Amino acid sequence: MTEVQRGTGAIVVGVAATLAFVVLRAVVALGGHEPLAIDVWWHDLMVALTSDIWVVVAWVPAVVGGTIGMIVVGALLIAALIWRGRRWDAATLAIAMVAVVGIGATMAAVIGRTRPADSLAESVATSFPSGHTAVATTVVVLLALVLRRRWVWVVGIVWVLLMMWSRTYLHAHWLSDVVAGMLEGVAVATFVWACMEAIRARRLASATPTPDISEEPIESTVNP
Repeated sequence: MTEVQRGTGAIVVGVAATLAFVVLRAVVALGGHEPLAIDVWWHDLMVALTSDIWVVVAWVPAVVGGTIGMIVVGALLIAALIWRGRRWDAATLAIAMVAVVGIGATMAAVIGRTRPADSLAESVATSFPSGHTAVATTVVVLLALVLRRRWVWVVGIVWVLLMMWSRTYLHAHWLSDVVAGMLEGVAVATFVWACMEAIRARRLASATPTPDISEEPIESTVNP
């Protein structure tokens, strides 16, 4: 697959994720921001399966994916990319993380969806979309795109699913919140990556000297 095809594919995925997010947002808004039927079903299932051991397990991704946790993890990942000489990729990851937090936090504050009443974590009415899930998805998709390793995709998908489960198991979000967070993360990561790759390609193209054909010797066509 060429770089142009990868960039086009990323944009297509980003557009699809954005459209899906808009549809989900509309459905939630039409319902008065109340939990959807599937939200209630999933929430009741998580409540029925609640146990002290699994609550502790659920807090692990919640803490790692929290504000302080992601600052530390993000800084380590960016430092690792810089150490390996991948400064452009490090900048791409940093921009994507800042963008997803800025976009998600703003939407959550404006939408103001109420969290489940029995939340074991946050209680502020900023439930939609899930910031933990959005940031986790952004980091995973970005790393998978820049590292181009299948195992990164596999481990990353498992991590995102674990984060989505964690946030709903702790009753901090409705199921539709974490799905929205995942869609937001996919959209931000793919758009930022595609834009940064396009800029990098233009910079490389402008920095590559073009041969001056006027200085090439003209072969004589006259026989001696």
